[in-house]
Amino acid sequence: MLQIRCKNNNITKSFPEGTSLVDVYQAYADELNMKYPVVSAKVNNTSQGLKFRLYQNRDVEFIDACDGSGQRVYVRSLCFVLYKAASDVFPGSKLFIEHPISGGYYCNFKKRGNDPLTDDDVERICKRMKEVIDQDMSFRRTEATTEEAVRVFSERGFADKVKLIETSGHVYTSYYTLGDTVDYYYGPLVPSAGYLKVWGLERLYDGLLLRVPDKNDPTQLSPKVDQPRTFEMFAEKTRWDIIMRLSNAGDVNKAILRGYASELIQVSEALQEKKIVKIAEEIDRRFHQPKNPIRLVLITGPSSSGKSTFCKRLSIQLLACGLRPYSFSTDDYFVNRVDTPKLPNGQYDFDNIETVDYKLLGEHLERLMKGEVVEVPEYNFVTGKREWNGKKFKLNNDSVLIIEGIHALNPLLTKQIPDSSKYRIYISALTSISLDDHNWIPTQDNRLLRRIIRDYNKGAFSARETISQWKSVCEAEDQWIFPFQETADVMFNSALNIEFAVLRTHAELILSSVTKNCAEYAEAHRLLKFLRYFIPISDKEIPPTSIMREFVGGSSFKY
Repeated sequence: MLQIRCKNNNITKSFPEGTSLVDVYQAYADELNMKYPVVSAKVNNTSQGLKFRLYQNRDVEFIDACDGSGQRVYVRSLCFVLYKAASDVFPGSKLFIEHPISGGYYCNFKKRGNDPLTDDDVERICKRMKEVIDQDMSFRRTEATTEEAVRVFSERGFADKVKLIETSGHVYTSYYTLGDTVDYYYGPLVPSAGYLKVWGLERLYDGLLLRVPDKNDPTQLSPKVDQPRTFEMFAEKTRWDIIMRLSNAGDVNKAILRGYASELIQVSEALQEKKIVKIAEEIDRRFHQPKNPIRLVLITGPSSSGKSTFCKRLSIQLLACGLRPYSFSTDDYFVNRVDTPKLPNGQYDFDNIETVDYKLLGEHLERLMKGEVVEVPEYNFVTGKREWNGKKFKLNNDSVLIIEGIHALNPLLTKQIPDSSKYRIYISALTSISLDDHNWIPTQDNRLLRRIIRDYNKGAFSARETISQWKSVCEAEDQWIFPFQETADVMFNSALNIEFAVLRTHAELILSSVTKNCAEYAEAHRLLKFLRYFIPISDKEIPPTSIMREFVGGSSFKY
C-alpha cells in the first residue's frame, strides 16, 4: 500500500499501487470541501493531470482553476475542445490559438477555401463544443516514440508539431486524443470534457475569442475587455513573423540548425530599432507642432518588460532628432516611508499609487511645462524620507521630459498636464513565439524568465525567491498597470522570436537549483520543460544595446 499525504489538509491515507489522482481526490473530497472544482494536482511539487497514477509514496496537492497551474490545465483542455469542434464542423480548416486578449484567447480560424467567418459558423462551432462537453468525452494520453509521433502528425498535416517534436531531442513524445481527434499539448489536461463547465465563444474582429473562467472566481467568465490597441500590436507581430519566416518554436529550431541564428538576431534587433526610430520621429513631429506640442513622454510596462533599456534607446533616437531628453524620476516623489500605504498583511505596499506624492509631482510638472525653475526633492532610501537639497530643474526650449515607471500612465500622476501635451508609451513582452499552432507561451513566462536571470546575475534573489514573489508582482500589475495600457499612444513589443533560445542558455542552471522539496519547484520545472523545446544558442551576437542585455548582462548602458 502507498502512503499519500494530501497537502491541502496534511492528512495521510493508504492507497493501492496504481491509484489515480481522481480516486485519491474522491477519498479526500468530503474532508477538503474545496470551494471550486478540482482540475489538476501537484505531485511532489510537479503539475500532473488527474489521470496520473501513483506507484510510490507521494505528497499530493489538489488544484482548482484559481491557481495558475490549474488555470493553464483548464484553458489548455478547452482549447482542445475548440479545435475538435472546429475540425468536426469544418473539415480541412486551420485553427491558430494565438494570444490572450479581452479576457480570453484570440484564435485565428481559417476555413477551407479561406471563406470569411460568419456568426452562423461560430454558432455551429459552439453547438459542437457543447455536445463534446455534454457527452463528457475523455482526453486520452498516448506515449509513443518520437518517430511514431512524427508519423501520426505528418499523416494529419501538422507541420508545426512535426517541426517541434523533431527538434525537441525527446526519445518519447506524448500526445492526446479526444474522440477521433489527435493533438499535442506540452502540459496535462483535465480527465474529460465534462470538467469544462465555464466557457464562451464569440467573434472578435476576423477571428474567434475563446472566453475562459475568471482566475479569481472560476465559476464565472473572465470579464470581457475591449483592447483594440493591444490587438493592433498583435497584428504587427504577425507581420514581423512573416518577415522573419518564424511562427513557432519548430521554425526557430530549424533556422538555428541551418546556421541562421546570427541573421535572426540581426533582423529581430533591426525591427525593434525601426519601431523605436518611428516612435522618436513621431514625438519629434508632435513636439514641433504649432498647437499643443508634446513636452512630456510617459513610459510604463510590467516587470521585466525592458523599460530601462527602451528609455535609453529612445533617448538616443530623440537626440538624433535634435531633441534634448531628460529623465524625471518619480522615486524622488515617494512619500515618507511611515506614510506609505500597507497591505492587509501589514507590509508596505510600494506598488500603490499613494506611495507617490502625485499632487506635488503634478504641480512641479505643470511649472516645468511653463518654463519655470523647480526645486525637486531627493528621496533618501536609507532614512525613508524625502529631502530638499537645493536640486533645481528647468526645461529648455529643445527639452522633452521622460517619466518612466509603473504609474506613468495612471492619470492621477499627471492630471495637471493636458493630454494633448503627453505622449504615452506602453512596453511589454506582449507576444512571444508559440510552441506550435495550439500551444502558446504566456507573456508572463517570458518576463518571469528574464527576471529570474537578472535577479540571479545581480545577486539580488535566487530563482526560488523570484518565483515566490512573482504572484504578488502580477497582482500589482493587474491593479496598477494593465488597466491603463489601452490609453497608450503606442505599444512596443520587447519580445524577440529568438529570445527563448538565448534565455535557455542562461536559465537552465539557475532553474535547476530549485529543489524538489519546495513549492517553487513546480514553476521551475514547468519553465524548464518548455525551454527545452528550444535549441540553445549563445548570446555572443546579441548587441550591447539590446533589451536582452538588460537581463542576461553585457549591456553598454548604465542603469
